[in-house]
Amino acid sequence: MPRRTAIYPGSFDPLTNGHLAIIQRGLKVFDRLIVAVANNPQKSPLFTAEERKALISEAVGNDPRVEVDSFNALLVDYVRTKGVYTVIRGLRAVSDFEYEFQLANMNRKLLPEFEAVFVMTGEDYFFVSAQLVREVATFGGDVTGLVPPNVAQELRRKLGTPAHR
Repeated sequence: MPRRTAIYPGSFDPLTNGHLAIIQRGLKVFDRLIVAVANNPQKSPLFTAEERKALISEAVGNDPRVEVDSFNALLVDYVRTKGVYTVIRGLRAVSDFEYEFQLANMNRKLLPEFEAVFVMTGEDYFFVSAQLVREVATFGGDVTGLVPPNVAQELRRKLGTPAHR
């Protein structure tokens, strides 16, 4: 039986517990996931692509079903090079759906073999975004429970904020 593989692309800057939940739920549907860190030159990331890859690998515990990679091209070009045409995306709210719907259709226009599978984020994380986590962490807020412990530690180190008790 062929192994079912999907790509989970994103900036993951930083990885949140919502992202981890999508990875865990994705592994219930797919045998293997490629978590693909997008290196978008239009953005100014807090963490480099290599740092994000390392944080993700540590957070997933080096699960052999999860490959962590990065790309700096159109998603359809990355998908084509990997030979994996199914992409998994998490949805938090209706606003996410509108954006993801538009993106999926553009990708399918560019690459007809492209398929997007949408997974609803659990109720514990529907309000969490990497942007909000960065903002809270930048001002010294406690991000415990919003990100994996290794990410919280790296946020504190990078931003020079104290650990919370």
